[in-house]
Amino acid sequence: MHFHKFYRRLFAAAVTAAVWLAPAESAAQKYNNIDDALADTTYTEVYRGTHQYVAPTVTEVVRDSVFDPTRVVTNKFSKNWFVFATGGAHTFIGDYMGCGKFSGTLSPDWSVGIGKWFTPGVGLKVEFIKSDSKGYTEYLTGHYGYGDILFRADGTPYRKMKTRWWDISLDVILNLTRLYHGYEGYGSRKAMNQFLLNLGIGGVHHMGYGKSHGSDNELSFHAELQYSRFFTPAKRFSLDFKVRGLFYQTNFDLEYGQANHAASKFDANVGVDVGFTWYLGKKRAHGWGHGTTKLYQRDYREEKVVVVRERDAEAKPVQYKTLSFYVFYPNNYSGRNDAPQIADAPVNALDYLAGGIYTQKRFRSSSDAEGRIGAGISTNSLPYDDVKTEVASKDFEVTDVPRGYEMSTTEPMSLSLKPADMTHFALESGYYYAPIWDGKHQWHYRIDDATKGQQLISDANYKETNTFGLNAHAGLPIVIERMESKDGKPVNNDEIVSFADVYAALNGNTGYIKQYTDAATVARIKDILDNGTIALIQFEGLATSQDNYTGENAEQIGKDRNNALSENRARTVLTWLQKHPNMAEVHHLTSNEPFFANGIKPVNDPSTRGLDAKLGRSVKVKIHYLIPENNK
Repeated sequence: MHFHKFYRRLFAAAVTAAVWLAPAESAAQKYNNIDDALADTTYTEVYRGTHQYVAPTVTEVVRDSVFDPTRVVTNKFSKNWFVFATGGAHTFIGDYMGCGKFSGTLSPDWSVGIGKWFTPGVGLKVEFIKSDSKGYTEYLTGHYGYGDILFRADGTPYRKMKTRWWDISLDVILNLTRLYHGYEGYGSRKAMNQFLLNLGIGGVHHMGYGKSHGSDNELSFHAELQYSRFFTPAKRFSLDFKVRGLFYQTNFDLEYGQANHAASKFDANVGVDVGFTWYLGKKRAHGWGHGTTKLYQRDYREEKVVVVRERDAEAKPVQYKTLSFYVFYPNNYSGRNDAPQIADAPVNALDYLAGGIYTQKRFRSSSDAEGRIGAGISTNSLPYDDVKTEVASKDFEVTDVPRGYEMSTTEPMSLSLKPADMTHFALESGYYYAPIWDGKHQWHYRIDDATKGQQLISDANYKETNTFGLNAHAGLPIVIERMESKDGKPVNNDEIVSFADVYAALNGNTGYIKQYTDAATVARIKDILDNGTIALIQFEGLATSQDNYTGENAEQIGKDRNNALSENRARTVLTWLQKHPNMAEVHHLTSNEPFFANGIKPVNDPSTRGLDAKLGRSVKVKIHYLIPENNK
């Protein structure tokens, strides 16, 4: 497009947003058309910038992946392999097992095998079993008989019987625990006890005993109930206890039936075994990623020119400056389901960050919660609701628990679930606070609905245990050193303030928030809002590279998920700032000139609670403004 036409098309929107430093009672100049506006020489241009503009009436792009804990993505053939070994004993159930004592039918056995899981609930294994079967026979010659002739109480003669054999089988494995409850996720402490059902078919080869030989080969049918106990969340090793039966056609003991008697319908070896299973491959080679549903929404953007002009007759010397601040978020939270993005939502994301409690949720029935907590019964199945947030510039009634995210330098926002602590809080507040239960995990901080089913790398990451005061004025030295410096030197000349300072400037430096601000800084921000001209606001949301998804296209899905978090974090802050009258009509830029690499900060720490991870979950805001030189 020709630049002049482009300029003419966009200048109208720019002029409506352009402001000039003049007394408050002065009226803005009105133009009948763009040519008149361009020709007006009574104004002097003091700032011009081109940026990407997202129309407020059109939804911005959202790339997201909603995870379903009951759906998984299958892995490559090389993954999810395991080996196992067992040893135990069995009894042989044949036609003549009642001739002698039960102990005479017992034999040891051992087995080894290899298998593969195709999903968390279904797999296959190949097993080799070596043993012998002992019992009795009424045939006095052959038929695996050996030793002296013995007599039953009724005088019937019999001998002891024994046959050596080996068996190889192919078995289908059904993990009953995971088929019923769903896959618990890699690294979870859930499903440490698992029950499996194994069903298969094989072939048995008889080696006979002594000089007695019969049918060399025959079919075998396998049924096995297995209990596996894991000892670490990685689940690479399990101790196994098995009850199993191997079933054969009736001639396993060479009894085919005669004219004067029939043979039993089947023979069997039934016993118990103890063993172990070891999962092969590198770390996480035996886990699965949860299935996802990708969501896309249309995006509408255009390049616009921002122009700030002053009336020549009233022009004053001005300074062009930049004020920057960061807003830090809990893991997997962006505020996309809360106000101000959702106008009528009971929870305001910025009020939650400034002075919210725990997950900002309560059990719907205090009496039900009280009964379960008092009896030591799990509350996971109890319904819960949002608790409406309060503006943090007021004096809160409940002050004996940590409030706000990264406000305090000593008290993380996650609360204790000990009965005494929950009951004490309920007496003070009138309700029981509730963790967020996603069907498998308890989250001890607020999260987005779309991230509720995500599996974190460790159970410890579901709770906030560290705090550095990053959202408070006291945390500025850390923020400046880690986010705004390189080799010990500032990367720009921006004035860096804290989220708490900006929050107090917008809502009042009183009440709860006051303890986390600097009064002089708050006053300076208010002066900018009251006496300056906001020319442009830049936003960029940031998410960490930490991701626990391991299925197909894991790298791209992880990027999509983290991009969605970073974009929604920026959108939440943008919507919040635009509620202020001095910034409602100011043009904003999002991700046109990113401060970070694609909105994702590389973090190698597996913990979501470390400083590096917390710094990466943030929104950076740059407010470009003009202010008269006589304003300090």
